[in-house]
Amino acid sequence: MYFYTLSRITGIEIIPGYTAKFIHTEQMTFAYWDVADGAPLPEHQHPHQQVAHVLAGRYELTIDGETQILEPGQVAVIPGDVPHSGRALTACQLLDVFYPVREEYRSVSADV
Repeated sequence: MYFYTLSRITGIEIIPGYTAKFIHTEQMTFAYWDVADGAPLPEHQHPHQQVAHVLAGRYELTIDGETQILEPGQVAVIPGDVPHSGRALTACQLLDVFYPVREEYRSVSADV
């Protein structure tokens, strides 16, 4: 499949306040998140490289102990195996790109 329409992809709540629509390629996972105002993301880490892009709203992101508030157009690069956490300061829309594919997200993705 070459083309996707996000409005046709079913969102899945992965943790409270974080609903995602996933697109997977052979090598990457794209996660389009709708995040509720105030929703926390507990500290975690994974082997995947991650690029986090704020599309709308304000999001507080902590990477390896360094915290910044991100607004639309700002991007953070999270290396694999680095602890990170976050919190929505407003309702947010985020795009995360992971390399390699997040297989655990592929298993919960709705059919496109």
